[in-house]
Amino acid sequence: MKTYLFPLGMAALLMAATVSFGEVKVSVGHNDDDRATPAFQFKGVPTPAKNDAASNAVFTIVDGQRDRAGGNLEQLHDGKLPTEEDQPSENFYFNAGTKGGRLLVDLGGAIDVKQVNTYSWHPDTRGPQVYTLYASDGTDADFDAQPKRDTDPEKCGWKQIAQVDTRPDADAAPGEGRGKGRGTGGGQYGVSISDSDGNIGHYRYLLFDIFPTEEADGFGNTFYNEIDVIDPRTPAKPIEYAQPKGRREVFKTDDGVYQFTIDTSQGPQIADWTRKTLAPVIKVWYPKLVQLLPSKGFEAAKSVSITFQKIPNGTPAYTSGNRITCNIDWFMKNLRGQAAGAVVHEMVHVVQSYGRARRGNPHASRTPGWVQEGMADYYRWFIYEPQSHGADIRPRQIATVRYDNSYRVSANFLNWLSEKYDKDIVPKVNAACRQGNYSDSLWKQYTGHTLQELDAEWKASLQ
Repeated sequence: MKTYLFPLGMAALLMAATVSFGEVKVSVGHNDDDRATPAFQFKGVPTPAKNDAASNAVFTIVDGQRDRAGGNLEQLHDGKLPTEEDQPSENFYFNAGTKGGRLLVDLGGAIDVKQVNTYSWHPDTRGPQVYTLYASDGTDADFDAQPKRDTDPEKCGWKQIAQVDTRPDADAAPGEGRGKGRGTGGGQYGVSISDSDGNIGHYRYLLFDIFPTEEADGFGNTFYNEIDVIDPRTPAKPIEYAQPKGRREVFKTDDGVYQFTIDTSQGPQIADWTRKTLAPVIKVWYPKLVQLLPSKGFEAAKSVSITFQKIPNGTPAYTSGNRITCNIDWFMKNLRGQAAGAVVHEMVHVVQSYGRARRGNPHASRTPGWVQEGMADYYRWFIYEPQSHGADIRPRQIATVRYDNSYRVSANFLNWLSEKYDKDIVPKVNAACRQGNYSDSLWKQYTGHTLQELDAEWKASLQ
């Protein structure tokens, strides 16, 4: 059986392609960020099934380590799907310290395998899938059920079924890392491995040798959310996704340019506050933030969604693309204080839109977290609600603060830079970040001083 590397271009908004060599064919469906929905519907690839043979299989990590911020192996066969594009807890992925890993799927007994389908969803480099699939019935005398990365599975009772690589311009073999000129390939993916003549084979074990989509940083391990194994005798029942019932309010800015959706289906007790207090703030401040953070050729998202739900780890809110998720429990406790400002902070992240840089700049640098969060808090505490003095540095803090402490501390540093050196320094740095051109040298370019020199001068001014 021939194996191959599957190439996938990214020109279409919604596409599916099939390439067949010999007996095996690999079909790939892709929904970009704007078209992806929790329904996981693809052209040419089945939607995830809730009754497949992997539902009761045993999943084992053979090599590599699970990222603790993500879900357990159960996420891969529990018949549930994420509802957002960036939900770590609803996906399984290897941690940043590993270059992928190997997963074993034990079906409990040898069965006819009609299809092996894998699904993933992420707005950036964790979206595409790169892996080699092996299978075995376990009867070979030299069979090793858990071969480590330094062992060739084909030399210990395994058969290579197919290679999968859904990255844009996938011209490197699995394990070689992303080549120059690739985009992020973000979005939602469905991969279906099947046989044009019937079944893939009669197997008990499947081995996924999974590789990162890029190795420039720790953000290349794919968010896998479901692995299905379809047998020919059991009709697949798709996982049903029902749009949550409840309150969803849609409104626009007065000029009709920007549209917003606030979903309080999971927290109806906050609906009155969102309608009377939050919506007016959003209508005024989102377009204002767009004006405050311009850059050449950039257009901010015209549609923004804000969803209120429970967030288990206590995080007040987070942003993914143009979607803001707010922790209903935290907001209910802070309606008279920080609630509206927290949404303004998240709207800054929507406008920053740094994830786009990698789509057009293969050499894009990552913006440090202190810059992203410091900038969002700068616009929140010094532009939106300066009267609150929420980012003031207390005397007892001066000895320990640093410019890169993030959030309020970094916001204070950025405000000092704006007043001392250049009132437009924050928009200038933002524009560079949006193009993937952040560098610590930017600060010296705009002020004539290094970050370390600026840090010392700022702390002296706090005295």
